[in-house]
Amino acid sequence: MTADFVRAPDGGSVLDRFVRYVQYDTRADERSSSYPSTPGQLVLLRALADELRALGLADVDMDQHGFVMATVPATTGKTNVPTIGFIAHVDTSPEMSGTSVKPIVHRQYDGRDLTLPDDPSAVIRLADNPDLQASMGHDIVTASGTTLLGADDKAGVAEIVTAAAWLMAHPEVPHGAVRLAFTPDEEIGRGTQHFDVRKFGAFCAYTLDGGTRGVVESESFSADALTLTFIGFNTHPGYAKGTMVNAIKVAATFLASLPAGTLSPETTEGHEGFVHPYTMSAAVERTSVKLILRDFEAQGLDEKAALLERLAQAAVAAHPGSRVELLRKEQYRNMKMMLDPHPDIVENACEAVRRAGLDVLIHSIRGGTDGSKLSFMGLPTPNLFAGEHNFHSRLEWVSVQDMEKAVETIVHLCRVWEERS
Repeated sequence: MTADFVRAPDGGSVLDRFVRYVQYDTRADERSSSYPSTPGQLVLLRALADELRALGLADVDMDQHGFVMATVPATTGKTNVPTIGFIAHVDTSPEMSGTSVKPIVHRQYDGRDLTLPDDPSAVIRLADNPDLQASMGHDIVTASGTTLLGADDKAGVAEIVTAAAWLMAHPEVPHGAVRLAFTPDEEIGRGTQHFDVRKFGAFCAYTLDGGTRGVVESESFSADALTLTFIGFNTHPGYAKGTMVNAIKVAATFLASLPAGTLSPETTEGHEGFVHPYTMSAAVERTSVKLILRDFEAQGLDEKAALLERLAQAAVAAHPGSRVELLRKEQYRNMKMMLDPHPDIVENACEAVRRAGLDVLIHSIRGGTDGSKLSFMGLPTPNLFAGEHNFHSRLEWVSVQDMEKAVETIVHLCRVWEERS
């Protein structure tokens, strides 16, 4: 069946689409107050809406927030087939430039290190990328060395559009109604801020925003943000004896008290959670430390927050005259809680992966996706592989053959839901 998906009936392959999409600069900007955060996202979203209309999809709509939705109409004679959805985000990480991306296709990868031409110091080494070993003979797409590639998540966008083109061209293949959505600002945590679940109208959905082929992700971190603001007292340093309280030093005492060798991103893996100070605004009078808390269990988040509060109070006690204010904000919760009551959502995805000729790899996400929030908004949404590797990096890469397998998996998944309804 794979050969059917190498080139879609409209003449565009998943590679053709991907190469075209990554050349749109859709870098998100967390400092922006607009929605989407950058105008380049709207440019690609409008182009996608036009492309879906040209393919003949129904109900193609782009709302005032930039969300593009469309429908592949049902072809089944059954009346009880649930509407399912597929979702991908168009924005790229603010951590790396997405301007003037130059995609390069390295045909029939043979195991050599890939030196990217615009910066010879940017080298994708086989020794550092175990998944490359499993991609021998594949066509590997990279950027040129000065930007990210944008496979996160334009690989998912290309895969969904190509699958939709195939389904539209094959009405003889029975499936229920299939909803598509392309969203902005996932990379800065705003991807579901204006997502209209009722308008989308699906029983469940699948984000295409994962890595290694065959991966099905039905569990994510739960996440909170914590801001600790240490408050001191500032005065002229020449006359400060006995009166100045330096909030920077209070914060430094707190940071130095964080556990060494554990509970940090650089020391944890698997199901281990962590606390992570990632930015600080420092002045003598007020110093704020922002941290993220991650754990697969809500109780684990509570325990980590309690630990940080104890350490902050101990730092304050070591600096008389100081105090601390704590602000904790929920970010997202483990999608597993919402998926467990509907085991068929994940099992049908696993069956689709198997039908695509792949081994199913059940992974837990040490992070979150839009699906984490959507699942708690009433749209259970696990995450499927898109072939992405080295996210947010100049060394990002994707296998064309993996993208083709993702297209095949989407089509199989539509058929599985129809067969099992």
